[in-house]
Amino acid sequence: TLSPKKVRMNSNRNDDAEDDSDNLNFRKTLPSSSQKKTPTKKVFEKKVNSETVKSSHMTFSSKNYEFLFQEPSESESDETMWNVSEFSSRDMWNSVDTEPAGPSKTLPPGLSDIGTVSEKELTQLAQIRPLIFNYSSQSAMNDCLKMLQGKNEYDIIREFLELEQMPLLDDLRSGNELLNKDKNRYRDILPYDSSRVPLGKNKDYINASYIRIVNHEQEYFYIATQGPLPETIEDFWQMVMENNCNVIAMITREIEGGVIKCHSYWPISLKEPLELKHIRILLENFQITRYFIIRILQIVKKSTGMSHCVKHLQFTRWPDHGTPASADFFIKYVRYVRKNHATGPLVVHCSAGVGRTGVFICVDVVFCAIEKNCLFNIMNIVTQMRKQRYGMIQTKEQYQFCYEIVLEVLQNILALS
Repeated sequence: TLSPKKVRMNSNRNDDAEDDSDNLNFRKTLPSSSQKKTPTKKVFEKKVNSETVKSSHMTFSSKNYEFLFQEPSESESDETMWNVSEFSSRDMWNSVDTEPAGPSKTLPPGLSDIGTVSEKELTQLAQIRPLIFNYSSQSAMNDCLKMLQGKNEYDIIREFLELEQMPLLDDLRSGNELLNKDKNRYRDILPYDSSRVPLGKNKDYINASYIRIVNHEQEYFYIATQGPLPETIEDFWQMVMENNCNVIAMITREIEGGVIKCHSYWPISLKEPLELKHIRILLENFQITRYFIIRILQIVKKSTGMSHCVKHLQFTRWPDHGTPASADFFIKYVRYVRKNHATGPLVVHCSAGVGRTGVFICVDVVFCAIEKNCLFNIMNIVTQMRKQRYGMIQTKEQYQFCYEIVLEVLQNILALS
């Protein structure tokens, strides 16, 4: 029988494959950020993955996602937009800084929640309920639980090692171009050309990948990206606006173990917006919970005055090394992110945009499958991710953590039945 704690692998390496040499002032010689087997040599070859290497994955481009990025129609406006007075939500969310950070705008529901989210509400969110929960569905769920429990340590390790054998499946030319190399936080974590997120009419480069997961005719859309660098902050916000994304899931702290993992790309005060060349970002509200931070951000395009509202959700309890000791906090966090997602792909990032990011996407898809009474396969989900961004879920510990989380959720559902 699988014992989640028992099968965790000892590792002295950071789980998000973030090397201690991650120095923002010395990026040209940044080391590998991923596991030992990363084919760094291939990444820097002039011709990466020559035509003799066959690509076996589906090709995705921005046109595949256009329907997701459209603004709500007039018929939807009553349900998707509402007005909030300038100070109402500010005063409810914090008592330290009440000076307005700019004019209040119209915020979609979920971005303008008046009041704070309570631990009780988060606990209720974590209690996943299948759409149909009768004897037949309980029996199927119990069979699924037994199957997962029947996987021993070596079964899970074998699955991960099999995933590690996946070759590079597409070219990485854009990320290797000379003018783009300094836009990469890590030298060996680059997006596939076919699934990278293009910016603007010129399809400029950002280290970000579209991820589409298909599970029993249900589709889930994400953007997996690295933590922004100082010079890529504006690119990051351009990507968010162009893709009409309303939620960002950040699964890292800015500094971990004394090493910078992600540059702060949002304002830290309600009083002072973050001024970029073409964009202004305002902090409208915030709430600090025990394990994640909620920020309501307003992004304004200076040339047009057009604004876009985003809920920024930063998980703060992932340890510097390994995975969280308890799955409970992460389950609540993932469920809260899903609840607030409304438009565009869900943006997910850690430092490199592959390790913790992959864990988040995997368990989010599984949770949605459980809710919809759909079967799921963790290895298949990770395989789909890796076909669209190389190295998603980087360590055995992260892969095992996915199993731990799913086991805990299924056990909780059946215990309450």
